[in-house]
Amino acid sequence: MKVILDSNALMIPGQFGVDVFSELERLGYNQFLIPRPVIKELETLQAHAKGKDKTAASVALLLIPRCQIVESKKEADDAIMQMAKDMNVAVLTNDVALKRQLKKNGITTIYLRQKKRLSVG
Repeated sequence: MKVILDSNALMIPGQFGVDVFSELERLGYNQFLIPRPVIKELETLQAHAKGKDKTAASVALLLIPRCQIVESKKEADDAIMQMAKDMNVAVLTNDVALKRQLKKNGITTIYLRQKKRLSVG
C-alpha cells in the first residue's frame, strides 16, 4: 500500500528515534510518496532552523532517497491533500490541522503515538 509522508513525518526519526519506514511496513505500507513541496520545506528548515529542528530536518533529507517524489506546484499541505484524494492513499503526519482536514475528507491518517510507534487513526 502507498502512503504520503509530510515534513514532520520525515523528521520523526531525528526527533524521536523512531524508524518510520519499518513502522509503516509493520502497518502494511511499502510505497512511500513525498510531494516536492515537502522537500522544499525540509530544505528551508535545514537552512534556517536551529538545534533539534535543524538536525531533524537534516536527517529527514537523508531519508528522501527511500521515497518516490511526486511533483506538485501547490503548497505542501495542499499538495498532500490533493495527492491523497486523487490517489486514495493514507498520509503520515503529526500536524493536527492537516490530520483534521484529512479525516474530514475521509482520508486515512497515520501518526506517531506515545513518541514510540506509528498508529492508524
